[in-house]
Amino acid sequence: MEFTLTFIKLFFAVLTLIAPILLTLCSVIVILGLIAGRHEGWSRFNALYWAFITAFTVGYGDIRPLKPLSKILAVAIAWTGIMFTGVIVAVTVSSTQDAVKKHVNPAALQEELQHLE
Repeated sequence: MEFTLTFIKLFFAVLTLIAPILLTLCSVIVILGLIAGRHEGWSRFNALYWAFITAFTVGYGDIRPLKPLSKILAVAIAWTGIMFTGVIVAVTVSSTQDAVKKHVNPAALQEELQHLE
């Protein structure tokens, strides 16, 4: 339980530090989505829905761009979403590594690994 609490504290501490980066990436997704939605004639809700579904690489296909500019914006949104996801994954990995360093005895870990061989 201590390990989990350490991980959670580290994870949210780092998320707080990088919040401006995440908010910037999120803002880019919103702005590009609204531009594409206006170009396609979608409602704001549908434009934002499509932008975030595209950004997080879900891509249901229920709404899709038909015009060339919107397709280019879709690629930019997807790249931005990949960066957003990559930052979250990096924070998760880093927090996990730091929690392991704090709570796991290296000698005990080495012994456990030898038992597995």
